[in-house]
Amino acid sequence: MHSVMSEPMLSLLKKHRRSCVMVDLLYYEWLGKPVWMWLGFHALVAGLLAFDLGLLHRDKEHEIGVKESLLLTAFYFTLGMIFGGWVWWVLGPQAGQEYVAGLVVEKSLSMDNVFVIAVILTALNIPRAAQHRVLVWGILAAVLLRGLMIGLGAALVHQAAWVLSIFAAFLIFAGLKMLVSKEEEPGDIRENRAVRFLQRALRITPTLHGQRFVVRKPDPKTGKSAIWLTPLALALILVNGADVIFAVDSVPAIFAITTDTFVVYTSNIFAILGLRALYFALAAMVDRFAYLKTALALILIFIGGKIVVADTFGLVHVPPWVSLAVTVIFLVAGVSYSLWRTRGAVAEEAPAQGHTHTRGHEAVQHRA
Repeated sequence: MHSVMSEPMLSLLKKHRRSCVMVDLLYYEWLGKPVWMWLGFHALVAGLLAFDLGLLHRDKEHEIGVKESLLLTAFYFTLGMIFGGWVWWVLGPQAGQEYVAGLVVEKSLSMDNVFVIAVILTALNIPRAAQHRVLVWGILAAVLLRGLMIGLGAALVHQAAWVLSIFAAFLIFAGLKMLVSKEEEPGDIRENRAVRFLQRALRITPTLHGQRFVVRKPDPKTGKSAIWLTPLALALILVNGADVIFAVDSVPAIFAITTDTFVVYTSNIFAILGLRALYFALAAMVDRFAYLKTALALILIFIGGKIVVADTFGLVHVPPWVSLAVTVIFLVAGVSYSLWRTRGAVAEEAPAQGHTHTRGHEAVQHRA
């Protein structure tokens, strides 16, 4: 009787041990937070991408309009704020404030990235319907690149506190450079050294092939079939390169607000997820934000100065809500002043609707 009862008991005991191991793994701390929090967040991101790409934009030829873009931007920002409420509830008010401040700062800095992307896609004559494909893959690559840069930044900050002081100096320098630098005529981006190097080093077709990144064509030198990149792939490479350059500013900026790796990463990713929607909202009115650059420069200088005052010298404690308030004030002021100063441009454009495409291209080139 005892031997008969022992087998199910042993089986039950083994299942219990396995469940205990799984629970232990889920609560194992990785980068300061339990594994289940990281898995849950990435599951949420995967679900959002599947919903956006699989349901909302199954039609590859669909062009995203300004209205749809604004609705998507509001959707992602609202979702990011709801997640911030969850962070506040689970991790406490301090983490919640840091997350919201980080999200707003990253979203603000990403606006300048949007204008550069507009220059790239317009200069390469990428049709509006195909721009969505470039931005989708660009965002997926940006998520991976930001993850690597944040991981590296977190390791440096936690190993040596003085790294924050270097971040501060860099942010102040970058902000001052943005303030004093003069707008220059960008010329044709196709004459850019990096673009010309890529065209020499890679096989790139002279024209688009639908929404394909690669095609097979005969190599004129050998006559054999070879893989060629299309201008769409070139645009993707340049967009990813631009994101890396902007991440050099944005990653130190969020570490200036908090050194909590989970808060840094999640606020960054939510800002990136809404970047594609934000692009289609701002690209159509890029020439209306002439003074946004000044606001972003002041935000960088403030954040860098905050590190110097609060962290390097410990003169005064600056709560996260102060960083959030200052960022919002600078951003709203920069956008409002830009729209007010360029209000005459709207009236001037009305009689010339027949030349919208040409003028839009010139406006984007001028803003870059």
